[in-house]
Amino acid sequence: MYARLAEDLDSLPDLLDAASKLAGEALAGLSERAAAVPPRGAVAAALPVEGAGARGALEQFSRRWEPGFAASAGPRYLGFVTGGATPAALAGDWVTATYDQNPASGMDSCAQDLERETVGWLAELFGLGSGFSGAFVTGATMSTVTGLAIGREWLGERAGVSVSDDGAAALGPVTVLSGSPHSSIMKALSFLGMGRSALRTVPVLPGREAVDVGKLAEALDALDGPAIVVANAGTVNTVDFDDLRAIAALKQRYDFWLHVDAAFGGFAALAPQHAALTAGLELADSVVVDLHKWLNVPYDSAVQFTRRRDLQLRVFSNDAAYLGEIGDTPDFLHLTPENSRRLRALPAWFSLVAYGREGHREIVERCVSLARDLGARIDGSPRWQLLAPVRLNVVCFTVAGEATQERIDALVRAIAEDGTTFLTPTVYDGRPALRAAFSNWRTTPVDVERVFAALERVSTG
Repeated sequence: MYARLAEDLDSLPDLLDAASKLAGEALAGLSERAAAVPPRGAVAAALPVEGAGARGALEQFSRRWEPGFAASAGPRYLGFVTGGATPAALAGDWVTATYDQNPASGMDSCAQDLERETVGWLAELFGLGSGFSGAFVTGATMSTVTGLAIGREWLGERAGVSVSDDGAAALGPVTVLSGSPHSSIMKALSFLGMGRSALRTVPVLPGREAVDVGKLAEALDALDGPAIVVANAGTVNTVDFDDLRAIAALKQRYDFWLHVDAAFGGFAALAPQHAALTAGLELADSVVVDLHKWLNVPYDSAVQFTRRRDLQLRVFSNDAAYLGEIGDTPDFLHLTPENSRRLRALPAWFSLVAYGREGHREIVERCVSLARDLGARIDGSPRWQLLAPVRLNVVCFTVAGEATQERIDALVRAIAEDGTTFLTPTVYDGRPALRAAFSNWRTTPVDVERVFAALERVSTG
């Protein structure tokens, strides 16, 4: 055994204690750490030849890289709808790395059973029935890819061809309809060979990001064959919801695959006063939910659900002698783009066991309350203009007066340099804007006060 590797093995408990100390210090200072640390153009070091051992690696990380890490797990990071990691989820993630299970196959451990249990809990959490199956993937984008790949196979079934065998060319041109599609939809269409040009946007309701269901019906009526409809359970800019029940009711007249992007809006199902927004989610054919957002588990973690596991198996099955027979309960390697993968379900399992439905409901309700608090402060300030009602957990606003892209970009940089919070730019209804997304379990009213004070401060710069 290589000498440094043997030394590290002998001192492994002490090394883990040192790593735990480093992590503990980082978490203890998280509330005061800069929410964003603009990169300063680091120079890459040469590849180590002999290596410095684990302690040397910890020392180098602490010196070279740790100061440049943002507090993205902290209470005032409001950028990419990023949850932190609940204490239980963090513990689960450490245990995940320790046991290093590969849940792709069920031949050697119970890891797949744990994942199936976790998927079942999540399906119950979001009000999905027993007709849905699911699996863990890296994030909402890969969940979208998986769902649309199954939808593509469904289109092939309708056309009497096997896309999984003969390729997307056998299917010919397809049509995908959506009111306010997330950018990952276009990425998935490109990846799956259907092409970005397959997407046709449908008019939305006045002053909304929700699709006009009447216009959607007209678009479907104009088609010669089946299509894919992508609906939203929470848009990125304003967390607007399509009328999922009304869209699903169109299936009585038209033939389409209903794919619902519920990346973070799906968590509205946990809160009684907001659950009506997700009504009809159980009528979808495929559903996207991102767990490293509002479930507050570490990156990367998402889940995909579908009614048609048979088509999913047709798309992703992997026929190899060393993998064994597929059987009635397929291994996860036959259901997602990945073969080998980490046990992403374990941090989610830990957090659900630790806090249950009620604990995660409280996080959702608190985040909504905090978003509305910030929205009210912005609406009452002469320096800012609220662009849409705060429907759930995202505040979409812009600077008062002329809001040019240059002005918004400058504000994003100034906010990042200030370090109190971090917000991302966007464009809403043709206007350059900012968005603040609340999904972190740590965030409190005091943090909202600090965020608003920082916004007021940079607006005068």
